[in-house]
Amino acid sequence: MPITPQDFHALVEAARSCRRFVEDRPLSMADLDWLVDCARLAPSARNAQALRFILVTQGPVCDELFRLTRWAGALKDWGGPHPGERPTAFIAVLAPGKGGELVAYDAGIACQTIQLAAATRGWGCCVIYSVDRAAAAPLLQVPEGMKLALVLGLGVAKEERVIAPVPESGNLNYWRDGRGVHHVPKLGLAELTAGRFGA
Repeated sequence: MPITPQDFHALVEAARSCRRFVEDRPLSMADLDWLVDCARLAPSARNAQALRFILVTQGPVCDELFRLTRWAGALKDWGGPHPGERPTAFIAVLAPGKGGELVAYDAGIACQTIQLAAATRGWGCCVIYSVDRAAAAPLLQVPEGMKLALVLGLGVAKEERVIAPVPESGNLNYWRDGRGVHHVPKLGLAELTAGRFGA
């Protein structure tokens, strides 16, 4: 059954980066398989399907990979996710070591597809670029000829995330209020539209 435009708009609004998770409700390997299967069906430049994925659930590899990631650069005094709120799974997105520019677009499409899919099930997802690749590659046994493009931290979402108006200062940094609600300032449609041609 097709979803309505309103439903899809609400899904995109809800699929904010999540950095706090319900650690005692871990995702399973079957859950990760479902997410990657959604990404598998997404568009791919030239239909090359060059990306590969490494799936990690709770355990020693998950713990070590977490230690190799950096979270929420704009929240200078946070230092989390803290114990009890850490991701319970990761998906590592691999790209060919000599892949061209289009592979980066494929990685973005795959990550957004996974983030939207996760949001439909109440799961949180954070796309992470800040990872110690030199240490993560042997940990994850990245195949020869491939490189670690991005890592997605996943789990049952614990934090509330909302869209916020951009303040008068124009500062676009995300922030948390006194109740821990995560606010993400977004520019308006008029500010993003650089031109219009036609009726």
